[in-house]
Amino acid sequence: MSAIYPVILCGGSGTRLWPASRADQPKQFLKLIGDHSSFQDTVLRVANLPGRAEIVIVTGGAMIDFVLAQTAEIGVPVTVLVEPEARDSAPAVAAAAAYVESRDPDGVALMLAADHYIAQPEIFGEAAVVAARAAAQGWIVTFGVKPTSPATGFGYIRPGQALLDGSVSAVAAFVEKPDRATAESYVADGYLWNSGNFAFKAGVLLGELDAFEPSISAAARACMDVLTLDGAVGRLDKAAFSGAAKISLDYAVMERTQKAAVVPAAFSWSDLGAWDAIWDAFPKDDKANAVSGDVALIDSQNVLVRSTGPFVGVISLSDIVVIAEPDAVLVCHRDASQSVKALVDGLKRDGRAIATGRDRGDGPRRVLTTVGDSEVSIWTLAAGETVELPVGSVQILAGDTTLNAALTAIDAATSVTAATGATLLVTRRV
Repeated sequence: MSAIYPVILCGGSGTRLWPASRADQPKQFLKLIGDHSSFQDTVLRVANLPGRAEIVIVTGGAMIDFVLAQTAEIGVPVTVLVEPEARDSAPAVAAAAAYVESRDPDGVALMLAADHYIAQPEIFGEAAVVAARAAAQGWIVTFGVKPTSPATGFGYIRPGQALLDGSVSAVAAFVEKPDRATAESYVADGYLWNSGNFAFKAGVLLGELDAFEPSISAAARACMDVLTLDGAVGRLDKAAFSGAAKISLDYAVMERTQKAAVVPAAFSWSDLGAWDAIWDAFPKDDKANAVSGDVALIDSQNVLVRSTGPFVGVISLSDIVVIAEPDAVLVCHRDASQSVKALVDGLKRDGRAIATGRDRGDGPRRVLTTVGDSEVSIWTLAAGETVELPVGSVQILAGDTTLNAALTAIDAATSVTAATGATLLVTRRV
């Protein structure tokens, strides 16, 4: 059997999980359910897979410290490929595939999202081995989850002809998120939720990209031609990577290929896309309440209450969400969880920095404002401290650093060290 190379995509900001999840600490790094973040749980799920080889993380420069710290915390070594800019999932997956192919031409990549919840890791492991076996024979395999309800927030897969020993089926169709009535018919007809996780032979995926989106496969191979690792971290070349079309893997390959297959997965799965999904996955008391932090409930049921800051008391309420952070509080009906994004979008339009970053007062990172897709923040560095600056620009307001100019454009994530205490004005895209 081909070696399995887990590839974990670790991007995104989880807007619908505001105020806990923001650009400066996205949802995949938050410990929302249990003692580990969803990123850590994803790494742990693949750590002991039969035939597992190198674990590859694809992320942005602003998230390197999170990735390294959280993998060190659970004691699992990884290789980190750093995107110079976000160009949707297809270029990121292609770069990882090119890396796997450079390490092992017969390697199978197991591509997983970092922010999903799976309740039965042992069942996931069994499905992953089946998917990898089919991928080794040339199929691009997606995990299709048996629906537990006619959900309208997921895409669906219509399974087709049985393949191999019957454990895998060809994909007859991918369908977009349906309305309620359509979702009910999909469930009745045996459709599966599209989990957005895949297994494929690295060379097979790159070959399909050669046919459908050649700019992406060319960019991925060009990145590998010049890639060097600094310890566990390799930075993808900005000039090469920027040549890739900005498109998702679903649109670039999965909806066009004749090699799509699906392995039905019996594990409980959620993309943790909104607070109602957190409530679904969270352990509950005898009144179906999910509680975390300094919280007290009286005569309440079916509520999710989470606090990392103030004490929260809830009396005689049901079916609500209360999320309390030190600088922001969200209260909404559980059924309105998907509308949190609209609230955050409004905050962004109003230039409210609280939409994307935490107010840390006079601490080392203080977001001043967000205008459009640009965030401006103050960074305070101690003497000798080294930080990673994101793509954007930086102005030295006080102190001495290893930067060559008082105002510098940052074309790729860059390390800077403060020779003395220093204050920086950092502008980046969010």
